[in-house]
Amino acid sequence: MKTRSEMQLALQMVSGYGAEFSAWRMPGTDPAAYTNTDQYVERAKLAEKGKFQMIFIADTPALTVNLGPQTPMFPMDPMLALMAVARETNHIGLVATLSTTFNYPYNIARQFKALDVISHGRVGWNAVTTSDPLAAANFGSRVANRQERYDKAHESIQIVQALWGSWEPDAWTLDVEGGTFADMDKIQPINLQGQYYASRGPLPIPPSEQGQPVIFQAGGGREGLELAGKYASGVYANPYDIESAREQRQAIRESAARFGRNPDDIKMFAGFMFSLASTEEEALLRRKQLMSFNPEEIPNRVSYLGSMVGLPLSVNSVDIDKPLAHDILKNAYANPMDPRSARALKLLLQGLSIRDVLAHGVINYHPVVAGTPEQVADFLEEWFVAGACDGFSVVPDISFDGVADFVNLVVPILQDRGLFHREYEGKTLRENMGVPYEYGMRND
Repeated sequence: MKTRSEMQLALQMVSGYGAEFSAWRMPGTDPAAYTNTDQYVERAKLAEKGKFQMIFIADTPALTVNLGPQTPMFPMDPMLALMAVARETNHIGLVATLSTTFNYPYNIARQFKALDVISHGRVGWNAVTTSDPLAAANFGSRVANRQERYDKAHESIQIVQALWGSWEPDAWTLDVEGGTFADMDKIQPINLQGQYYASRGPLPIPPSEQGQPVIFQAGGGREGLELAGKYASGVYANPYDIESAREQRQAIRESAARFGRNPDDIKMFAGFMFSLASTEEEALLRRKQLMSFNPEEIPNRVSYLGSMVGLPLSVNSVDIDKPLAHDILKNAYANPMDPRSARALKLLLQGLSIRDVLAHGVINYHPVVAGTPEQVADFLEEWFVAGACDGFSVVPDISFDGVADFVNLVVPILQDRGLFHREYEGKTLRENMGVPYEYGMRND
């Protein structure tokens, strides 16, 4: 089992380009990486070289961005991308998102269990409820209310787990002389019926080396905590500061304990974005170059930054390449409704220009560090040592060189500080996460 002295790392794979959706225009990047499966395999191999516990692919089954200036947010199909990676890697875990709302439990169970067997026990399922109206429209449906979505999720996960365990561990006999491929007395229907889903079973797939895929969860709120505490071994979270991250991790651990589980058996991964360079100035230049590809977004970003610090900022009222004047800054405050605001205000008070503050990623979906490998390692160490998370879901600004730079420059620093392992603990995702073997539906 892992100790608190070692963090875990997941490489979040976006659409082949990186966290910034203008990265496709950067020098060296393959503009067609979206359809180039070899790109995903190459990044996964680099992450395996760096001993990452897993790669992670989020997903929403809809087109959610303007493809004029931007790239898609997700691969063409997460499961097919992971299948390609599975055949070219040996240790790294393979985790993908699949909605409990818009997929039948049998299909979920079959896809993930098959990939788990093919990969020799390295697969995880990130179970999410999906509240995007565009996704609902793609299935001829509507967005159900929150309670209904989570009721469906509970039914879905229970049926999926039951299907995963519908073969007894020793059911696959392969008795050539006796002519028995499998013992049908040990492969039984599950016959589960809920309000929303039902399945007879069994699933025609034997157990993998880790029994069944690892369950992850990424939703928030009371319902998300309950889902995580009852079923998940990993949680993808989006805190912006150490204090809120610690609170979220503690709430997840307490939820697990309420369901009779060991809190150490559930790991929280905090989302984190980075831009690496030999100096902080170079890293900021890299991010400003990315921003320059979409100048039409700058006015909205400036206005949004203003709302974060209580100032009516616009490209027409201030020079965004100069520090704000003292008589303007004296009225600034951190918007208590946005946890990112305190950092934005701090950078403005340090005398940075608005463009530089934006380049620091203060309005990004995850915390951002733009700087040297040591600065990135310092951030990860500070959060981890403070008990803010068990590990990180890291997203490079640009995949083309960001993954290799993290593996070659940041990972060795973490290892030298005793914060990250040097070798995989085992062959399965469960072994490498330090979570228990599971097979079939947990009896909670």
